[in-house]
Amino acid sequence: MSQDTPSLTFSDMGLAPALVRAVHESGYETPSAIQIASIPYLLAGRDLLGQAQTGTGKTAAFALPLLSNLNLDNPITQILVLTPTRELAIQVAEAFQHYARHLPNFHVVPIYGGSAYGDQIRGLKRGAQVVVGTPGRVMDHMRKGTLRLDGLHGLVLDEADEMLRMGFIDDVEWILEQTPPQRQIALFSATMPSEIRRVADRYLKDPQVVKIEVRALTNDSINQRYWLVDGLHKLDALTRILESEPFEAMIVFVRTKAATEELTEKLAARGYACEALHGDIAQQQRERTVSRIKDGRLDILVATDVAARGLDVERITHVINYDIPTDPEAYVHRIGRTGRAGRSGEALLFVSLRERRLLKAIERTIGREISRMQLPTIGTVNQLRIERFKNRIRETLATQDLDLYTRLVAEYEEEESTDPLMIAAALAAMAQGEDSLLLDEREERRTQRSERPERGRDSERGPRRERSERPERRGDADLAMIRYRIEVGSAHDVRPGSIVGAIANEAGIEGRHIGRIQIFEQFSTVDLPDGMPPEIFSALQRVRVCGRPLGISVDNGPPSDDRERRPPRRRS
Repeated sequence: MSQDTPSLTFSDMGLAPALVRAVHESGYETPSAIQIASIPYLLAGRDLLGQAQTGTGKTAAFALPLLSNLNLDNPITQILVLTPTRELAIQVAEAFQHYARHLPNFHVVPIYGGSAYGDQIRGLKRGAQVVVGTPGRVMDHMRKGTLRLDGLHGLVLDEADEMLRMGFIDDVEWILEQTPPQRQIALFSATMPSEIRRVADRYLKDPQVVKIEVRALTNDSINQRYWLVDGLHKLDALTRILESEPFEAMIVFVRTKAATEELTEKLAARGYACEALHGDIAQQQRERTVSRIKDGRLDILVATDVAARGLDVERITHVINYDIPTDPEAYVHRIGRTGRAGRSGEALLFVSLRERRLLKAIERTIGREISRMQLPTIGTVNQLRIERFKNRIRETLATQDLDLYTRLVAEYEEEESTDPLMIAAALAAMAQGEDSLLLDEREERRTQRSERPERGRDSERGPRRERSERPERRGDADLAMIRYRIEVGSAHDVRPGSIVGAIANEAGIEGRHIGRIQIFEQFSTVDLPDGMPPEIFSALQRVRVCGRPLGISVDNGPPSDDRERRPPRRRS
């Protein structure tokens, strides 16, 4: 389908007026290509097969028409959206809530693994017209009877190719088979592998096919880098960057209003001229803040996406994504605040291990890879601090009248018989105050040690890791693997795809890096890459598969289990 679209507005598309109002309040005036192509068919109740990447506006493309057709007087679940990850589930649920904020009696509930069942069950019992969730947790609630789909009339499969890659496709089909036959389905996927085509052919009825091509969206003058959050607090990492990267002015993007205020306070305590900018700030105050950064009285803005929309300040040389945006289109808007008017700019992105999938989505959207950066070492930062300290001495000697202080120091030297060098050192310490001039390099070595996998037999700080004798690797042949045991097996109806999906979702480990899976009656084993960070291992401990805790632990071998009693099911 062509992207040459007429100049339609959201008001022209037959959407409910309350939804059009919410869209306009968000600052959007004209629909995107995927929205123009999809909304009329979904409003009419047609099935839709959409090929579009994240960042094209596809969430609104399905949320707005489905919300327009809701029966708000009925609290039963009418729309189900399946997503591959918890982050996307939260993002989509927030988008539904945002667009529906003027709809009375509307409720949406996100359900996903790694979160307590209690809040989710209470939300479902209260009644939610829209449920957004990951396949494994949706299956769990359906089996428990806490999620009923008798009244479902709209089902969305979002990022279907990601669900296939993460091993969820069997779970998706199981859910599809439990839904009413007359439901409407919208399937969106960035690519169309044969498995996705097969699902579409089997479950969609005469779908409208929409394909949107995405061009590279970012300015070539912006140097884009990411830092993989690892063993160091983000605030410490940001401080190192501020000390080592020459910048004129900077925007640091975070997700929430509370985060803007908290980070601003911490940066101000470190001596930086900064202010928060979020959606609740009055227009007059916003204008004063923007004026202050334009004329150089401020150096750093800590902002949310909404607050920074339309911000145009030539001084901004750096944009730092302190919190990675869940929508790649937001990333494009963020980094567009630098590299303006023909100038070069720097865009830095903080990415945790479990957010690597969001990084890949951003790279697909912008049509290029983002290079990985290494943080400046403590030694580098300390050297810069020493040089700045010496420069302050030079500047003071060159510009200040020191006659009074020269006389006072001479008097003190004579009265106390003190070495002049020691007096100078004492004065320097007085000028520095309570904060240490240099960072502690021992802390960096401790951080590096904490990132290494524990090898001791009975360590209290982490599980003992032993290499599998015959690990079957997928992907990188040089990847060292560890064999783990999980407390769910064939007696609990577990399948390899469910295990792969749960691990990929929680640990951010690509399916090709998940090795051999063997399913026994009461438990299973799985080979995972060596060196898994403790926080990822801890998160996996809380994951549930088929309604049971994963209970992951290092596999210590066969002694008294039943692995010989039942032929194992292997991952194909």
